[in-house]
Amino acid sequence: MKRTIAIVCGGDTSEFEVSLRSAQGIYSFIDKEKYTLYIVGMRGLDWHVQLPDGSTIPVDRNDFSFRLDGTKITFDFAYITIHGTPGEDGRLQGYFDMLRIPYSCCGVLAASLTYDKFACGQYLKGFGVRIADSLLLRSGQSVSDDDVVEKIGLPCFIKPSLGGSSFGVTKVKTREQIQPAIAKAFAEAQEVLVEAFMDGTELTCGCYKTREKSVVFPITEVVTHNEYFDYKAKYNGESDEITPARISDELTRRVQTLTSAIYDILGASGIIRVDYIITEGEKINLLEVNTTPGMTATSFIPQQVRAAGLDIKDVMTDIIENKF
Repeated sequence: MKRTIAIVCGGDTSEFEVSLRSAQGIYSFIDKEKYTLYIVGMRGLDWHVQLPDGSTIPVDRNDFSFRLDGTKITFDFAYITIHGTPGEDGRLQGYFDMLRIPYSCCGVLAASLTYDKFACGQYLKGFGVRIADSLLLRSGQSVSDDDVVEKIGLPCFIKPSLGGSSFGVTKVKTREQIQPAIAKAFAEAQEVLVEAFMDGTELTCGCYKTREKSVVFPITEVVTHNEYFDYKAKYNGESDEITPARISDELTRRVQTLTSAIYDILGASGIIRVDYIITEGEKINLLEVNTTPGMTATSFIPQQVRAAGLDIKDVMTDIIENKF
């Protein structure tokens, strides 16, 4: 008998549309001969199943079920592809834990930790991972231009400490840009990160593990056509994404080894993607950890799966079956 899978997308942040695209990608990747698939969209308290004819059916949040033609449908597994709250920050994971529904990604603690860029960086720094110098501002707090220049320096990045897809991010080059950039970041999240600029090569590396195997994908080199790897570079093709990256075998090995170690340190599950900047002297600096990475047909992970000579359908089956 086929397992019934919910591909959960949407969410309550600016990454809503990106999440919907990831859901379509995952729907195309999962083996439909093995699984019955439904896309479940969420925004606020509006939870609904999207049917092929374009209609929707509300989800009963008491037990994450819905009724189709008079029959109650429950889910055996949830593939979470919400980028942002409530799917990337641990909230939805806690809900599924209480309902005893297995899901694709890491648990509550790892999700909430990695969603907070500042907290995750400081945590991994304790394990010897290199990160940029940074300041954290919480809602209601402020920092002077002098403090930013003295403690972090210019240029710097000012961005939400929560969230992704480069929403609310500014590369700040002058004092005059500091306060407007902070206000822009606070419009996206309750915490803002002021982070030192690191000049180097941007790399990203995916990884997943099951009871039987540990798979670290080939590394992608990111060359943006813009000032930095912003939303347009990510989603409008304004960057070159080169897989495998044009780096030495030794550096490749080091980045892949670190990615695997970070996976274990965090107690991750499912697929993660770790972003880095390689600075002078081949120093590996962590940018962030993504525990629900984008899964559109052109996203990094599907690119890396192809470069590894793997079938994305088999990878999806690995992720699902590992929870049973």
